[in-house]
Parts: sequence; structure tokens; C-alpha cells
Amino acid sequence: MTGALFRWMLREEWRLHSHLFGGPRFAAFPLVVAVLTGIGTWLLSVTGTPPASVAGGLVGLVGFFGLQVGTIGLVGRDALRDVLGDVTLLVFSARTLPLSWQRLLATFLLKDVCYYAGLVLTPVVLGYGVVAVASGVTPGSVALLWLSAIGTFAFGASLSLALVALAGRRRLAALGALVAGTATVVSGVVDPVAYTPYALYAEGTLSGAVRGLVPTAVLAALGVALFEPGDDDSSGRHRATERLFTSVSDPLARRSLLSVARSSGSVWKVAFSMGVLFAVTALLLGQVTAGTGTAPHPGIAFGTLLGLGAFTTYSWVTQFDSPREYLRFPVTYATVFAGTMRAYLVLSLVAGIGYLAVAALWFPVGRLAVGALVLPGVAVYVFGVSAYLTGLAPNELLFDTALFAVFGAALAALAVPLLVAALVVSVAPQPVVGGAVTLSIGAGVVGWLLARRAGPRWERRLRTA
Repeated sequence: MTGALFRWMLREEWRLHSHLFGGPRFAAFPLVVAVLTGIGTWLLSVTGTPPASVAGGLVGLVGFFGLQVGTIGLVGRDALRDVLGDVTLLVFSARTLPLSWQRLLATFLLKDVCYYAGLVLTPVVLGYGVVAVASGVTPGSVALLWLSAIGTFAFGASLSLALVALAGRRRLAALGALVAGTATVVSGVVDPVAYTPYALYAEGTLSGAVRGLVPTAVLAALGVALFEPGDDDSSGRHRATERLFTSVSDPLARRSLLSVARSSGSVWKVAFSMGVLFAVTALLLGQVTAGTGTAPHPGIAFGTLLGLGAFTTYSWVTQFDSPREYLRFPVTYATVFAGTMRAYLVLSLVAGIGYLAVAALWFPVGRLAVGALVLPGVAVYVFGVSAYLTGLAPNELLFDTALFAVFGAALAALAVPLLVAALVVSVAPQPVVGGAVTLSIGAGVVGWLLARRAGPRWERRLRTA
């Protein structure tokens, strides 16, 4: 029965994606991922970045992707009720199928690992492998990287699901676990990478594989065992947050804020997703420092990555919006996007600045102040690009192959120079910091202009569709 359920879930995932994202165009998605990865690997090799460092970065991105996928625990119930409409996923069918919720969730997690291994992870490694093998890397090393990438994705999804499950039972315990994990990473007392599937690639030994894969299995078991799929009763649990948002004067911004506050996970899911990105950034900063002996600029790095991670906040702010429903109201789409942007900035900037304050426990305050200047510009740019390209339905459009390529290129145009600035800041500290701040401010202006154009663009498209 479990094997049949696994096959049904794979078929369900493919049908859902191909239906939402255009069939043949969606089938080209893995090819685009492979090409973009290959181009990025080649560009990094031109700058002198060794293939091993590129591989480590790819595994880190894969782990973050897994963390994002694992947040299904935060949005699953709302997705069932509001986002997918009359679509009922098998994972939410425990009440009608003669199967336990734990069995459904475990099968769903395994399905996600296999599905995304084919859709994203294998193309990523192939794109890297073509360039790396031409540079002298052995095919066996690329094969180990492929196994490590799949394991790291599973680790990220399992860790995210376990934290979400723990938050559903004891919210403060989950937040404490996240803070404790970040403190452990930053302190350097334990090398956390040695206990992730990356150890399989880095060490290439049986002991490294066991040490790296066992925590993934433990986290997956904890997440499946602890997660509770019951309906979220926000009437009592989120009243304090709702009272805070009901005082917002702008009705459209208030609507978006209340929709997040009353959804599963409330505004805590914004703090959670930012916290995950904060921990990953802290880990990468430590690894770069240990590997190169040169400390990257923490303010630029944190400001850039927290700003880019605000895209998840945009998804949650718009998750219950039906693009056509506003055509019935006496408002323009320009006004709608302006209200949505205010709600987005309230949530993303408060969370981002909060984590910069937490980072002050380990990093110099003066350097983190630069992050407070970089973060708003990057966040506004992400909003502008997302609003202009995807409107009020970002989750439904970003798996469109052509749109994904444009969106990725737009974000890379800002992220790459800022991250390079964070890495080379020791060469010329003041000019690099000044350039990074100026670039982020300029990006914020571009994002603001795109946000202003998004309203008329989508109103015109919806009225003429």
C-alpha cells in the first residue's frame, strides 16, 4: 500500500505542477536550472573560485531550499482551504483514507525528496558537473556531490518540519532550539557541517556518511511523530497580534497583515523563515572564515540574504489574495500593491532588523549597522520584482520556466555583486561598503518604481484577459 501511495503522490505532484505551470513549458524547468547552474559555475571559475568552494555553496543553497520546502507544516492547512481551492492533496486525506497521518506525512516527505531530486537537484549537479569535470574534477566526486545534495535537501526539509512540529506544541521551545542552534554554529564549539550530509562529499568515508545521515533520519522521525495536522484555532491564540494590526490605518495593508496573523503559524512563520535564513547565513560566514582565513562583512551578508529571503514574506502576504477579486471593489491595483507593500515591509523589516540585533551578540555592532542600511533596499527590490513579474500569485507563477529564469536573473543581478562585496571587503573596506550601500539604495529605487508599475500592468492584463 505504501508503494502505491508513493507512486500516486509523485503522479499527483507532477499533474498539479504541470497543470498550474503550463505543461510543456514546465517540463523544460530542469533544463533551465542546469543551464543557469552551469553558467554560474563557469563565471565563478573565471573569478578564480575553486570547484570545491562552488560545490559547497551549491550544497548550502540546496539545504536552504529543503528548509523552505519543509515549511509545509506552517501553510499546509491554509493551502488546503484557501490556496488550492477544490484540489485535495493526498497528504491531507487522513480522515478519508484508511491510513494514519504519520504514514501519509512520512510518504509525502519521501516523495518530496525524490521528486525534487529529479526536478531540481540532479539538474543542479549536472550543470555544475559539466564545468567541473572540464576543470579536472573526477566524475566520482560529482557523483558524491549528487548524493550529498539529495541528503542535504532531505536534512533541510526534515529540520524545518521538526521545528515546525515542535512549534505547534511548544512555540518557545522551537524558538529556543533555533537560537541555541545558531549560537552553537557561531561559537564554533562544534562543527555542524560534520553532522550534515555534506560530510559525505567532504570526507568521502563511510564514517562521514553515517555521521552526516543519521541526524537527518532522526529529524525526519521527530517531525513526522510530533507534527499535528489539526485545524488552527486563531481566534484565541493570535488575538494579541490581531489587536496590534487592527490599529493600522490603511485598510488594504491591514487586510494583508490580518490574513497573515489569522493563518496557520500566524506572524511566527515570518520569524521562523527569517530565522532559518539567519542561521544558514551565520553558518556560511563561519565556514568561509575557517576556509579562507578572511572574514566576510557580516552586515552586507546578513542584509543581503535576509532581504532576498523576504520573498517568502511576499508569498504569505499575498497567499489569500485572488487577483480578480479586487476588480469588484472601488480600488485601483496601484492602491492594492501599495497596501500590500506596506504590510510586506512591516513584517519583513521588523523580522530582519530583529535578527540583525541578535547577530550583535557575536558580530561587531558597527558592521551590522551596514546591514540595517542594505536590508531595506534589497527587500524593496525583491517586492518590486516579485510584484511586477508575478502579481498577487507568486507561488503559482514562479515554476513557470521562462518566468523563473527572468526572476532568477533579476535577483542575481543584485545578489551577486553584494555577496562579492561581502567577500572582498578586506581589499578596500570603505569603498566596498560604500558601494554596497549605494547599490542597495539604488536597487530599492528600482524596486519602488517596479512596484508602482505593477498595479497598472496587472490591472490591464486582468481586465483584458
